[in-house]
Amino acid sequence: MNDVAVIAYFADDPSRLYQLQQWVPVLEVLDRSAPVALVLRDPDSAAQLRERTALPVLVAPSFPELTALYAGLDAGVALYCNNSMLNFQSLLDSRLLHVHINHGESDKGSMASNNAKAYDRVLVAGEAAVQRYVEQLLELDATRLVRIGRPQLDLREEPILAPSPRRTVLYAPTWEGDADYNNYSSLDTLGVDVVEAVLAQRDVRLVYKPHPKIVTSATPAIRDAHRAVTALVEDAARRDPDAGHRAIPVGDILRVMPRCDAIVTDVSSVGLDWLYLRTDAPLLITDRHHDAERLRAEVPVSRCADVITTDDRDRLAALLAARLDHDEHHLARVAMRHHYFDDVAVGESTTRFVDVVVGLVEHRDRLLGHERRSPLTRPRGSAAPA
Repeated sequence: MNDVAVIAYFADDPSRLYQLQQWVPVLEVLDRSAPVALVLRDPDSAAQLRERTALPVLVAPSFPELTALYAGLDAGVALYCNNSMLNFQSLLDSRLLHVHINHGESDKGSMASNNAKAYDRVLVAGEAAVQRYVEQLLELDATRLVRIGRPQLDLREEPILAPSPRRTVLYAPTWEGDADYNNYSSLDTLGVDVVEAVLAQRDVRLVYKPHPKIVTSATPAIRDAHRAVTALVEDAARRDPDAGHRAIPVGDILRVMPRCDAIVTDVSSVGLDWLYLRTDAPLLITDRHHDAERLRAEVPVSRCADVITTDDRDRLAALLAARLDHDEHHLARVAMRHHYFDDVAVGESTTRFVDVVVGLVEHRDRLLGHERRSPLTRPRGSAAPA
């Protein structure tokens, strides 16, 4: 393993493995230019990941095992897709450049964390993320923020949904978070209402795709709402088998989006993924906190979407019907996409990501006067950063 140039570090159990899994196809592309190894602390997470990738998956449950593992590698950069407390054990290695890549782009309160100051670089999607960090954190060195777009959205896999003559509405609620301030889920407050409003439409297919952590949630209100929504979808599918109504509790939501015509979602990365990939299709966002002024200020994407609260229960069906017939926010979404993702086209983010990471490995090697046995390669058409 002496040729490893990049470590992708992940310390958590399988319930959070989705955070790393969405990066795996991108890391497999990076591996062609700079050899990648996945370093995990949890054996169960490692076992699951080995079934999904041919990249080396190395396990170091204890801190002594981690330090011994790092000592045997020739890595120059460590990548982090979350802010696990155990990241700090990896950050102790001063021979590496440490780079935070996160696992999505969203306006959740947790997205601008002081943890960012621990990393040598923080890779972000675009201008909105830069503003979020600069405005919410004191004494942040903004030169550490590197704009790359959203690489996870570049790699298109086969859609899960079959084509349908019906218009397809996707309901994709987020989970309840780990604290009240970070709870943006609509599932327990509006989930049943949203599903009933979609099912009230003519010639519409409903798809329910919850956040992965909803399926395993121990929060009674979320657990009960998930069961109620799933039962509604399954009952509708039995009553009208030709409609194609589906609940998809597990799987990649990016494989669901391509054959959907509108989405109802919460403040989360899902709405921004939709903005990036499906700029031409209606977006409806829920506001659990009933604070329109706060939402507009802290969640810019809400300015180009229909915002729904529990006060809108009685008009949900009519609002959905109107939006499916006339998408009045299309031009606003086009402008907002630039705010979040600059002018990056689909496909360019991965090239930027690989170029930045390869450049950082080379930079680290220069800092240490280190000569790498296996030369790195850059993406075709890219240039070395100044």
